[in-house]
Amino acid sequence: MSAGAQLTVTDKRRAMRHPVDFKVIGEHRQRGDVHLHIVNISAQGFMANADSELGRGERLSIRLPEIGRIEAHLIWTRNERSGFQFERIVRLEEFMKLVDAIQPNPRLRAPR
Repeated sequence: MSAGAQLTVTDKRRAMRHPVDFKVIGEHRQRGDVHLHIVNISAQGFMANADSELGRGERLSIRLPEIGRIEAHLIWTRNERSGFQFERIVRLEEFMKLVDAIQPNPRLRAPR
């Protein structure tokens, strides 16, 4: 018999992250506009520097190029950095167009 947890949920934190430098305004139901600076992004979510005091589980709606409006909820926070998970996984074709739009430096894009 093996010891430890038998997890059935895939660890999505290991997904390919793309470094970006993109500012966006999130919409929060109670707090209104929340300014975010996205520093890396994957098809499942993003990490951002934020100047607000959101709590774990809170939801934001943001607009991203090529994807449009998408909801994300806060998974973790540490100091000024926060990790958000998208409500849905972004399709690969849309995601690659998004990366091209918000990461204009081709040397920083992942090889295809």
